[in-house]
Amino acid sequence: MTAKAQATRERLLVAAKQLVMSKGFAGTSIDDVLKATGLTKGAFFHHFKSKADLADQLMRWYAENDMKMFRTFLAEAEAAHDDPLQQLLHFLTDFEAYLCDPDHPPRGCMYALYTYEDDHFENSVKDFVSEILRTWTAMYIRKFQEVIDRYPPAREVTAKQLAEMIVAVIEGGLILERAHRNPGMAARQSEQFRAYLELLFPTASEQKAA
Repeated sequence: MTAKAQATRERLLVAAKQLVMSKGFAGTSIDDVLKATGLTKGAFFHHFKSKADLADQLMRWYAENDMKMFRTFLAEAEAAHDDPLQQLLHFLTDFEAYLCDPDHPPRGCMYALYTYEDDHFENSVKDFVSEILRTWTAMYIRKFQEVIDRYPPAREVTAKQLAEMIVAVIEGGLILERAHRNPGMAARQSEQFRAYLELLFPTASEQKAA
C-alpha cells in the first residue's frame, strides 16, 4: 500500500471511530464517514468491501493501537522499576493520565460498544473482541502473579481475580463517565484500585519504608 493510500485508509478509520463512538455502529452509515472525510465512495470501497468489512478492520485497527499503547506503558514501567508492584502502579498511573488527556479524551470503549451491538457483527469480529479482552486480561494476570509471588497478599486472592477486577473497573468507569458526561471517572476508579493494591500488599509498603 502506498503512503497516500495508507493515509486515506487511516483518515477513513479515524473518522469512522469518532462517528461510531458518538452514534454507535448501527447509527453510522458509509455516507456519514464520507461526509466527515470529504472522500468519495470510490475511495471508501477501495479500502473496504462493505460496512461489515469496515467494522472488522476498524476493530482490528483500534485494538492494534490500543495494545501498542498498553505494551509501551508496560515496557516503560518495567524499565523504570525492578519491583513488580511498583511497575504495576507506574503502568496504571500512566494509563490514568491517558484516560484524562484533555486533548484526546476517550469517548468510551470500542470493545464495550461492539459487545453491546454484537447483532450487527460477524462471528469473526465478535471472536476477535473476546480474544483482545483475554489478551488484555492476560497481561494483567502476568504482572499480578509476579506481585503475588514476591509479596503475600493480606487476604487470599488470585492474579486472575485481580486482573478481571481492573479490566471491569476500567470498562465500567468508561461506561459511567459517558452515561453521566463526567470525564475522568475511569481514571478515578483506577486510582481507587491502586489504593486497594497498597492495602492488599502491605509488606511491599513496609519494605519500601524500611
